[in-house]
Order: sequence, then C-alpha cells, then structure tokens
Amino acid sequence: MNNRNFKYPDTAAYKSVIDYFTEKNITIEDIASITYGMQRQYVPELQESEAVDAVIDVLHKREVLNNAMVGIALDQLATKELLPQPLQSIVENDSGVFGVDELLAEGGISGIYGKIATTNFGYLDREKHGILKRLDTVKGKGINTFLDDIIAAVAAAAGSKIAHKYA
Repeated sequence: MNNRNFKYPDTAAYKSVIDYFTEKNITIEDIASITYGMQRQYVPELQESEAVDAVIDVLHKREVLNNAMVGIALDQLATKELLPQPLQSIVENDSGVFGVDELLAEGGISGIYGKIATTNFGYLDREKHGILKRLDTVKGKGINTFLDDIIAAVAAAAGSKIAHKYA
C-alpha cells in the first residue's frame, strides 16, 4: 500500500546512519581523511574542512542514505546470524565472489556522483586506506561486509564533489 501522506524521514535516516558509524567508532573526520588524502594531490589548496563538508553533504543525499541503511541492516542481521543460509555464510565471510556489497555501494552511492567517484571507489576498495583497513580486517566485532564499502563509496563521492568544485 502506497501512503501518499508519507513524509520521507530525512533527519531520522541521517541520524540512523551516523549513529551506526558512531557505534562502529567511525567519524565524519575519518571518512573525510580518506577523501582529503585522495584529492590533495589534485587540489593542493584543499582544506581538510572542505573534505568534511563534502562528506556531510554526500551523507545528506537520500539515495546515499537509502543504500547505506540497507547495507547496514544486512551487516546487522548477519552479525545476529539472522540471514538465511547460504547468504549468512557468504556475508559473514565477505566472500570475494559475492560482489553485492560493492554493487550496493558503487551503484547506489558513488555511482550517482559520476565517473570520478566510481574510479575513486574502485581504488579505495582495492587499497583500503584509513578506517577502511580496520573495517576490512577486524574480526569478532560484528560483520562489516557492507560497511567498509559504504564508507569507501561516501569518501569516493565526496572526492568527486571536490574534483568538480575545483575543475
């Protein structure tokens, strides 16, 4: 049933994502640090505060929030072992041939910010800078199969915003 009176919960969605990042000890500054590290070679006058602003801006976009909330929910369900098998074991082990985590992050987050963001995402997914390294390698503190890709995609999208601003 489609409720025509439904008002999208922008503030609650943003708060939900930020609260989960906080629970996982991820700050906006952690994400912005990745963005800044990628873009400063192309924009020498870039200030870290601009990277923070770009990350915040990306995180306020509905499409980004929607994809982030879905990925977070899947990680939360996998952490509680609530996904059906064999999906549970695939997500739990972050299987290299799964690819849905990258698809959700790249297509639904960085992909909406263009080719620069898509290229940035591929680079970050491979190189795992900053907080991404910890999220990809941490064991026993919940499942981060989708979360590391969400963070990479947000950082990549913020980098694209900066690149376009200075182009």
